[in-house]
Amino acid sequence: MSNDETFAAAYREHYWAVSRYVARRLDGRSSDVEEVVAEVFTVAWRRRSDLPPSPLPWLYGVARHCLANAVRGYGRRRRLLDRLGNDESAHGRQVVDSPDSASPGDWVHEALARLSPADQEVLRLTAWEELGVDEVAVALGCGSRAAAMRLHRARRRLRAEIDRMHITVAGGPAPPRRDTLKEHGHG
Repeated sequence: MSNDETFAAAYREHYWAVSRYVARRLDGRSSDVEEVVAEVFTVAWRRRSDLPPSPLPWLYGVARHCLANAVRGYGRRRRLLDRLGNDESAHGRQVVDSPDSASPGDWVHEALARLSPADQEVLRLTAWEELGVDEVAVALGCGSRAAAMRLHRARRRLRAEIDRMHITVAGGPAPPRRDTLKEHGHG
């Protein structure tokens, strides 16, 4: 198969997975998703001779870099708007959620948001993108052992954040920890 055919197959097969990956990380800025995804596949086209046999983790790695560039650009535009005094709050268009707008499981997202961007990404690659450690390594541009260690540490830090938050489920106590369940013969 030629490089062009390899690229075309990767595009057809993985466009929607890359789109979902980008959309989940842009937190509702759907108008920007297409722009970032287009950039991902532009890079993939330029580097089509580098596409590996299983290109999805590689495409996620490219998407990470494209997202980082986009976020830096959004930050620059936001700072410019703030300096100009042309932001939403200056015009009274601030949106405030109602107290009952929290959905079940928001505590997981809150705990995740308290982690470093690197920890968030390794956890999202395994949970949202359902990548194995070897694929995470490709997406992060590191070795498999380093990816496994990053994942282990990120999971440990997420557990600590959840414990710190003293989560209550349906008004009750925090969910039992796995090690507690094992002590009582449940695990």
